[in-house]
Amino acid sequence: MAAKIRLYVDHPLDEGQAVPLSRDQAHYLFAVMRLGVGAEVLVFNGRSPEWRAEVAEAGKKGGVLLCRAQTKPLHPPPDLWLLFAPIKKARTDFIVEKAVEMGAARILPVQTDHTNAERIRPDRLRAHAVEAVEQCGGTYLPEVADLQKLSRLLDDWPQERQLMWCDEALVGAKATLEAAEPGPWAILIGPEGGFSEAEQTRLRAAVFVTPVSLGPRILRADTAAVAALALWQATLGDWR
Repeated sequence: MAAKIRLYVDHPLDEGQAVPLSRDQAHYLFAVMRLGVGAEVLVFNGRSPEWRAEVAEAGKKGGVLLCRAQTKPLHPPPDLWLLFAPIKKARTDFIVEKAVEMGAARILPVQTDHTNAERIRPDRLRAHAVEAVEQCGGTYLPEVADLQKLSRLLDDWPQERQLMWCDEALVGAKATLEAAEPGPWAILIGPEGGFSEAEQTRLRAAVFVTPVSLGPRILRADTAAVAALALWQATLGDWR
């Protein structure tokens, strides 16, 4: 029977490589999924190809997998960052999960002047990113950065990277990516309260910023993230 379970492991992968399992992974595979010695799972580490692995040791507190055959090459997404202001916990989790599924290479929570959530748990968001890659069949694990101030990020912005700014002031306008060029890009989604006047002024003055409309209606922040990723991927990304 073909392996159906996909598991992220923070360990080198190669033919014959032994992969030790954590206590939580062992519990999931052997207690929850009822696998035993000889069963097969798919493993990936986010930086190399996916492998089919066989359970060599199965215990309550740990186990060992052996890599048998490569099943899927590493497939990195386009060079696209997603910048977003954290919102309520469940909706922030949703943004991270969908960003992974839709092909963001880096996910950066940012604190804006109107950001409601001033603290996040990076470990929680990274765990959601891992779960999303396991579920969607991807092989690349995006970085989830720590929360940082938007102003500081813009101070050190790499000039070769273009920034697609989803500007609520353009609702219903024809501001699109039609004239944009491929290359390194980022998407910026604002907080529930919108960007402050100072932030809007700074973004409009930056030569690397392209203001874009997301249609005739104002979208919630989590919906806007999905819509923006879909727009960019269909225009400049790997959906073309």
